[in-house]
Amino acid sequence: MSQSEESQTNKKKALRVAIVHDFLLYPGGAERVLEVLSDLYPDAPIYTLLHDERKMGLWSQRRTVKTSFLQKWPQFLRKRHRFLLPFYASAIESFDLREFDLVISSSGAWSKGLVTRLHSRHIAYIHSPMRYAWDENEHYMKRVVKRNPFFVRQLLSYLRVWDYQAAQRPDVLIANSLYSAERIEKYYRRESQVVYPPVEVLPSALDQREILSGEKSFLMISRLVPYKNILVAIDVCNKLRLPLTIIGEGPQKQELIDRSGETITFTSWVDEEEKWRYIANARALLFPVEDDFGIVAVEALAAGVPIVGLEAGGLVEIVIDGKHGIVFAQPTVEVMADGIRRFIEREAFFDPEVLKERASLFSRAHFELGMKRSIDVMMNNG
Repeated sequence: MSQSEESQTNKKKALRVAIVHDFLLYPGGAERVLEVLSDLYPDAPIYTLLHDERKMGLWSQRRTVKTSFLQKWPQFLRKRHRFLLPFYASAIESFDLREFDLVISSSGAWSKGLVTRLHSRHIAYIHSPMRYAWDENEHYMKRVVKRNPFFVRQLLSYLRVWDYQAAQRPDVLIANSLYSAERIEKYYRRESQVVYPPVEVLPSALDQREILSGEKSFLMISRLVPYKNILVAIDVCNKLRLPLTIIGEGPQKQELIDRSGETITFTSWVDEEEKWRYIANARALLFPVEDDFGIVAVEALAAGVPIVGLEAGGLVEIVIDGKHGIVFAQPTVEVMADGIRRFIEREAFFDPEVLKERASLFSRAHFELGMKRSIDVMMNNG
């Protein structure tokens, strides 16, 4: 080994790394990305605004997790964390990261805004620019805001300014899809690299089809929030009297339950093995949302399950209409119902092996390779 190569090796060994993630409150697609990042740097502490050990389970308990000053606030406030929104910017900026050479942020909103010392390098994996501050702000105002609209508009205006400035702080931005990269360029005026999120399939998952007895159910796995368009899927399945299983938690849960008919069932978050059991035995995954990527859609394909989804956002990078599922143009009851009817007509023609092959393009190995390359280039150019 040459002297320069030995120097580079020692530099890598001595690299002090921290990982920052918005919240550890419940498992989701962003948390799957965090898990893999943490596996790449198992000794790196994870900084987060709020942490719910009970809901996150054993994985987060095996890591060193450091929380913001918000974690010390009364529990009734932490459980209603949306009311803490005005404090998130200052909380993320309060983390003391001076001892680290490399900081990796996993950001759906806040983590990219952390402050590092001059010679630290910061790479930000962007799950999405803030939807409620940018392209979804009017929808958010009409759907969610019931009181003090003037105050909320002023707050959103401030958040847009902060969010833009925060996005200028990382040395490198990584987008989770081409769709996200377009939004990053539009709202942040920055270029980003694209590294698709990792999808890791349990070995037993592909052998679990046909386990469940009775009629197969359509499936949704999602946070129960308005922009996911779960109400539309419920209305469609009520209308067509189709069985639908919804796995997830969120502030909209009671509203969704009240809207549901007898063919629709709800399940709280389940562990990985149980989740794959539901996926592998689903008739199809319903995905009626314009999302930035859609890890659960790739997981369904990996188990040989087709998608019925909205032709928008990151899903168009995952599903080819008629080959990996059926896409529909608008998140309305009539249009989605027509999409499900078209799926039922062609259901027998979807080849599970073709679906699995498509999912392999979004593997954990591809994610790790893409992140390692981006980090190595950044550190070597630093």
